[in-house]
Amino acid sequence: MTEYGRSPGSEPWNPEDPLYGDQGWGGQQAAAGHTPYGGQPQQQYPQPTQQQYDGRQAPYQQDPYQQDPHQQQYPQQPQQQDPYQQQYPQQQQQYNQQQYNGAWDTGQQAAMPYGTTPADPYGAQQPGYADESADYYRTPEAYPPPQPPGRRRPEPEAEPEPEAEADWQAEAPQEEKHPFFTGDDGRDDDSEYDDDPRESRRAGGGRERRGKTKKKSRNGCACLVVSLVLAGGVGGVGYFGYQFWQGQFGAAEDYTGAGSGTVQVVIPEGAGGSVIGNLLKEKGVVKSVDAFVSAQNQNPKGKTIQAGVYTLNKEQSAANAVTAMLNPSSRNALIIPEGQRNVRIYEQIDTRLALKAGTTSAVARAEAKNLGLPGWANNHANVKDPLEGFLFPASYPIAKGTKPEEVLRQMVARANEEYREVGLESKAKQLGLKDPWQLLTLASLVQVEGKTHDDFRKMSEVVYNRLKPTNTETNQLLQFDSAFNYLKGQSKIDISESEINSNQDPYNTYTQRGLTPGPISNPGNEALAAALNPTKDGWLYFVATDGMSKTEFAKTHAQFLKLKDKFDASQGKN
Repeated sequence: MTEYGRSPGSEPWNPEDPLYGDQGWGGQQAAAGHTPYGGQPQQQYPQPTQQQYDGRQAPYQQDPYQQDPHQQQYPQQPQQQDPYQQQYPQQQQQYNQQQYNGAWDTGQQAAMPYGTTPADPYGAQQPGYADESADYYRTPEAYPPPQPPGRRRPEPEAEPEPEAEADWQAEAPQEEKHPFFTGDDGRDDDSEYDDDPRESRRAGGGRERRGKTKKKSRNGCACLVVSLVLAGGVGGVGYFGYQFWQGQFGAAEDYTGAGSGTVQVVIPEGAGGSVIGNLLKEKGVVKSVDAFVSAQNQNPKGKTIQAGVYTLNKEQSAANAVTAMLNPSSRNALIIPEGQRNVRIYEQIDTRLALKAGTTSAVARAEAKNLGLPGWANNHANVKDPLEGFLFPASYPIAKGTKPEEVLRQMVARANEEYREVGLESKAKQLGLKDPWQLLTLASLVQVEGKTHDDFRKMSEVVYNRLKPTNTETNQLLQFDSAFNYLKGQSKIDISESEINSNQDPYNTYTQRGLTPGPISNPGNEALAAALNPTKDGWLYFVATDGMSKTEFAKTHAQFLKLKDKFDASQGKN
C-alpha cells in the first residue's frame, strides 16, 4: 500500500484487513461516497505514485479499467496483459461486459480491478519482475475470484471451530440451561467426548443425547422445587390468615380449670383490666390478656378488683382468676383505714413482712426526711412522729421480701398526691391558718372525733370557731379527748378531769391553746374535704351522747351542759 492510502480503483483489500467486508458483495462494491464507474462518465487521470522494487522505480501506470469511448483519452504507459484475463478469458470478457453495461442487480461497480495484486496498487506487472508479483487467485491458499450475483453458488458448509460452534449455538433457540433448572454444574464425568465438542456430534451426538435425558430429569426436579416453594407460600398465607381471623373473630386463648401451684401478683393502684391481664399473663396465671379482659367484663363485679397482693393459682381459666381476685381471702394487700395512727401502721407492716416488732418504727424515725415528705412538713417543734398524717389511708400491695422503707415511701407518695389534688397548700391561708401543716393537723382531729360525713363538717366548724381570738367561751382551748389519748397512746372515752387538767403536754388540748404540734392520725378524703369546707352554723360544742357513735352539737355552754348530762346517763353515772 502506498503512502497515499486506499482510494477508489487502487489495490484490492485482503479479507483479513479489518475494513474488509465494507465493500458490498465479495468486496466488489464501490466505496461509499464515490461514483461507480458504471455510472456517469468520468475522466481518469494517472496518479503520480512511486513504487520501489529492489531500488528501481516503477513507471506510472494507467487505471486498468477501460475508458468509455466518449471520454477523453490521455497518453498512458503501456499496460501488461492481465493474468486473470489470460487464464479465464471468457469470464473476464463477460465480467467486463456486465461491469460496463451496468446490468448487475447491485447497481454498483467494483472498487478494484481483478488484474491487480496487493503488491501492485496500479495493477500492472513490471517488466522483468513477473516472479516478484504473485497472483493471489492462483495459489492454493487464495480466495476464489468474486462472481457476479447471477453465477454465485453456495459455499460448502465448513465445520465450525469450537468458538464458531458457540456462536452457532447462540443463534439457534437454546434449551434452558440455568443451573437452577438443569442442576448442571458444567461437568459430566460420563462423557467420552468432553475434549472435543465436534467429535461428540460426529460420534452420533452421544453426549448431547445423554445430556438431554439428564436435563429432562433435572427440569423435573426444578419444577418439584418450585412447586414445593409455592405450596409453602400458600400454606404460610393460609396460616397467617387463620391467625388473623382468630385474632379478630376467634375466641382468645385460655386455660381451663382452677389451675395448680401458687404465685403472688402485685396489682398497683389504678390498674385497669389490660394492665391486670398483662401482670397475670407474665406470672403464668392466665394464658392471654384478651381472655382476662373478656372474663372481667362478663363478671358483674369484675370492675371492682382493687390494688393489692394476690395469691393465685397458675394456669387457671380467666373466669376463675377474676372470681379469685374478688375474694378477700386471696388478697394480700395492707389496708390502712382512715384515722389510724402511725404506731398501729408500723405494727401491721412488721407483721406482714415477718419482721421483729419495732423494726418499721425505728426505720421511720431514722429515715423520715428521706421518704419524700414535702418541705412544709419538716422542722416543726414538739412533733412526736414526723410521718404522722402522711401514711395515707389506702390499700398497699406488700409482697414477701419487701423492705419497710419501701412500704413507707409508697404511703408518703400517695399522701402527697392526695394533698396536691385537694389543694391543701393553696387553701390554708384562705381559711385563716398559718400553713398546710396546720390544715392537715385540723383534718386529723376531725377524722378522729367525727363519725359521719355530716359530723366531719360540724366538727370542722367547731375547731375553726374555737381557734378564733374572739372566742371567750373556751378561750381557744379545743378540749379534745382524742388528742390526750394520742399522747398517751390509748383510746379511752371516760377520762377524769383531774388527769387531763394536770397534764401539760403540748398535745393536751385541755391545757394548751390552739392546735396540737402535728397531726394525731392519718385523715382520709372525707375529713380533708370537711376541713376545707366547714359548716357556718355557729357550732361550738359537741358530745358523744351514747359514748360511741352518736355525736350531738351545741352552740352555747348551757346546751352543752344538757348534752353532758345525757352522756353521763348513758354511762350510768346518775
